[in-house]
Amino acid sequence: MHPAILHARRLGLQPYVPVWRAMQLQLCERGPATPDAIWRVEHPPVFTLGRNARAEHLLTPGAIPVVRIDRGGQVTFHGPGQVVLYLLLELRRHRLGVRSLVDLLQEAVVATLGSFGVAAYGRPDAPGVYVEGAKIAALGLRIRGGCSMHGVALNVVPRLEMFRQMNPCGHPGLASTSLHALGQRVDPDRVASVLEAEVAARLGCVREPVPALPGELVRIFARPIR
Repeated sequence: MHPAILHARRLGLQPYVPVWRAMQLQLCERGPATPDAIWRVEHPPVFTLGRNARAEHLLTPGAIPVVRIDRGGQVTFHGPGQVVLYLLLELRRHRLGVRSLVDLLQEAVVATLGSFGVAAYGRPDAPGVYVEGAKIAALGLRIRGGCSMHGVALNVVPRLEMFRQMNPCGHPGLASTSLHALGQRVDPDRVASVLEAEVAARLGCVREPVPALPGELVRIFARPIR
């Protein structure tokens, strides 16, 4: 039996809302033969509020855009220097439930950090991945019709002061960290490649690069969401 194909799309630096819209469209238009996909992206600075987020956990957004979205979880910051992977999967293909997909992502992040000499772990009381008590990666998903969107954000070299403008996971005073803050001067693209490979391996998939042409993205982003 051949391993499943995972379409790997590299979007580069993209505004948050158009990519979110594109994920929603992909979810709406999925069919039985639609390949699963993993999208690699960076975003300009933005705070996103999940379905469980309370406004008081966003302390001082300033001029940074704030977007309320459809994933689970609380408030999260995205910005340059952060590796973001979005997973568009049909869970039944991989015999996964929501909890097992969260565990898979967490394990992939821990393994990725381990490959760079950083010991990380999860916490049962605060979703994500942590190093010495500080949060280094955020996890958040939406499942609709047995299919996933959203995913994981791993801090490589973001501006850590931005994370002090919120309560990560709704936990006041929870510190954030990054690979660079931990002394690992690695390139975000290299980290993204390792994390993407760790996720694909745990899914039992072979990655197939798919070009992300600007014209294609414009077409997707311009269409209304059903």
